Amino acid sequence: MIEVKKKEGESANTLLFRFSKRIKRSGVLKEANKRRFYKRSVNKRKRRLSALHREDKRQELERMRKLGLA
Repeated sequence: MIEVKKKEGESANTLLFRFSKRIKRSGVLKEANKRRFYKRSVNKRKRRLSALHREDKRQELERMRKLGLA
């Protein structure tokens, strides 16, 4: 549980800012957003095709860099 105590002479806006900053750093929001919707796992064939596509793109970009076009 995240707890933020108000400092002497601190405004409500500053307190709220510190609280939201601490929430973001803790990863609570990221975890909540991840659990919000069910995400179906990707099948093996689709993962493999995606990996091959990424590798092709990476090689193409490398080739373009060597030619000085990118």
